[in-house]
Amino acid sequence: MKRKLAAAAALALAAGLAGAQNSNQGVTKDEIVLGSIQDLSGPLAGFGKQVRLGMMLRVDELNEQGGINGRKVRLIVEDSGYDPRKAVLAAQKLVNQDKIFAMVAHIGTAQNMAAMPVQFQKNVINFFPVTAAREMYEPFHRLKYSFAATYYDQIRITLPKLVKEKNAKKVCTIYQDDEFGLEVMRGGEAALKTLNMEFAEKTTFKRGATDFSSQVARMKAAGCELVVLGTIIRETIGTIGESRKTGFNPTFLGSSAAYTDLIHKLGGPAMNGLYATMTVQHPYLDEASQPIRFWANKYKTKFNEDPTVFSVYGYNAIDAFAQAASRAGGQLTTDSFVKVMDSMSYPADIFGSAPASYGPKKRLGNDLSRLSQIQDGKWKVISEYVKP
Repeated sequence: MKRKLAAAAALALAAGLAGAQNSNQGVTKDEIVLGSIQDLSGPLAGFGKQVRLGMMLRVDELNEQGGINGRKVRLIVEDSGYDPRKAVLAAQKLVNQDKIFAMVAHIGTAQNMAAMPVQFQKNVINFFPVTAAREMYEPFHRLKYSFAATYYDQIRITLPKLVKEKNAKKVCTIYQDDEFGLEVMRGGEAALKTLNMEFAEKTTFKRGATDFSSQVARMKAAGCELVVLGTIIRETIGTIGESRKTGFNPTFLGSSAAYTDLIHKLGGPAMNGLYATMTVQHPYLDEASQPIRFWANKYKTKFNEDPTVFSVYGYNAIDAFAQAASRAGGQLTTDSFVKVMDSMSYPADIFGSAPASYGPKKRLGNDLSRLSQIQDGKWKVISEYVKP
């Protein structure tokens, strides 16, 4: 018995030492090493590239200004191909070999869920992942920080208003058969429950699917008047394109995952009319807001391509990290960073993000979203923020 207790004590001591040893992993006298996992080769490569460039823009700005408390920021980006198994391998490399201080703006719900245990074992923060899944802040973990109103809440709050406005009697859903799609579908179920309604038809597709004809046929046969989309880029375009082709023209509502200029750029005029919830405004080069226009042109000059809302996600994630790390002072550790975040507030920014705040038990910055619609080939904001 004594031997067992001694062994248990040794294990506990080892775990404590591991946490202590990793409390300032990725921080040296001269630099802070950050990691990120993006889809650079899979179905979300369009998003992943944009997030990466947005992060790079802010890192370059910071380093040109002398870094964070005198330390330059070094960003290492790995590719998951939107595959959770590859995300685990990427996390293992970043955490164990590159010794990153924090994982910033990792894209994808299933990918984050697969990678977080690898990070948390080594006391590495998961900061502002690019996914609006509830798992990014629930269950509570001191190393989780999420910025986006959840897919669940986005649809739960927005759908009832749209159902009433369109006088829709039959509401259906098509969603990706994984954690992301389920969050959208469940938000829809919760919304319809408040109206004493249920989905008239539910249909799914596997991650990476390209043919949606059978799903569209089912929804058309069910007489769906409004369709909730648990889709991202090509699934949104594929579903709406197939629907238009067959003369099926319900109202389409997507989440912030479908709020991207790639929808109307790749899908063309058929995408006009699509609604999507959103938390950050798309930065068009000719945007009426001068600060957004200035930023967008700066991005275009640097990377020779137009920025997108995903560029903004990446830029804002690095900016938010820098603000907190700066307040943590010269002795930057995981504990000092968490302590700062436990009382951190971020004001509304130039991109229209709602104010956000964090606390000892609050790991989601805010739960606000608003509605946008593609009109004449551009996203137009059509509602104010709606609080759950």
